[in-house]
Amino acid sequence: MPAALIEVRCDYSVVQEIAIMDAVQTALIRAFRVPETDRNVRLISHLPHRFTYSPELARPELRTIVTIECFAGRSTEAKRHLYREIVEGLEKVGIPADHVSTILHEIELQNWGVGGGLPASDVDLGREAIVCPDAT
Repeated sequence: MPAALIEVRCDYSVVQEIAIMDAVQTALIRAFRVPETDRNVRLISHLPHRFTYSPELARPELRTIVTIECFAGRSTEAKRHLYREIVEGLEKVGIPADHVSTILHEIELQNWGVGGGLPASDVDLGREAIVCPDAT
């Protein structure tokens, strides 16, 4: 049930935007074992003057920030796996690894409202994806 927000500083084609979003979704599936049907990925394209960057970037127009909000409790290894998968997936669509930052916000179950307006801690989520074992 993670929610991902991808922020970019250039306009991509629809096909490219879908590929970027799919790369992040695939990373969540592989690293956090999120079910394929669990999709909550958004992409925002900022005007370049509204998205600053470090001057050492070779292609500043490709600067990308991925912010993921998820339930707390995943292992450090699973997080490392997620970061690698995101970078590798975005590299396949032409975004250099050193142009990608991933920010992970872990949220306690009682602080995440789900269907029906209940905290996730009060709902049987029907799976063990909340806390996944070390990724391999």
